[in-house]
Amino acid sequence: MPYSHRKAAPKRGFTLLEVMLVLLLMGLAAGYVMFNAFGASQSDLLKAQAKRVQVIIDMASDFAVLNQQQLGLRIEEPDREYYFVYLDDEDEWQRLEGEEIYEPHELPEPFSFTLNLDDLPWDVEDRLFDRDLFDETLSVSDEGVDIGNEEDKKLPPPQILIMSSGEITPFSLTFNYEPDFGGEDAAYFRLFNKEMPPLELEGPLEDPEP
Repeated sequence: MPYSHRKAAPKRGFTLLEVMLVLLLMGLAAGYVMFNAFGASQSDLLKAQAKRVQVIIDMASDFAVLNQQQLGLRIEEPDREYYFVYLDDEDEWQRLEGEEIYEPHELPEPFSFTLNLDDLPWDVEDRLFDRDLFDETLSVSDEGVDIGNEEDKKLPPPQILIMSSGEITPFSLTFNYEPDFGGEDAAYFRLFNKEMPPLELEGPLEDPEP
């Protein structure tokens, strides 16, 4: 897979951080199964989904630094799905494939999420961006995305950029559980960052608003 125009680097072993994060993800997956098996609350299940995103984005930051690659995260709110992309040699976004942990993931029903991109760094400074192509249009707008055959379509740009420096553009992602009926209360968790990982997770919250 063409991560960059540089010559392919020799295969390397896993870093301690990668091993620890993979073990943590395995623990989260096992916990999710146990939650389902033993009837955990929807709030607990929602937290597990938020924690998964937190861990994977932190791992992606480490991946970007080690491979000197520009990555991005695309959030599809209507489909309750997210996936990772990378910037190829032609400055086009491509899905990050061949890495199982970064495969597209869909939130199970009845959960959803809401992305907030207020106060993005290009509104106040440009020091995060080491390439001219990281501008507002490419980063957060779907303008220019081709409409046509599925094979010819360009991917929409990611809303969250993960730099080869390890920096991540500021965002907050709220995970929502809002039952239509029943005795269980609504629950919300908020994942956010302030440019550098690790990301912070807060909740459960009573109100989805900041």
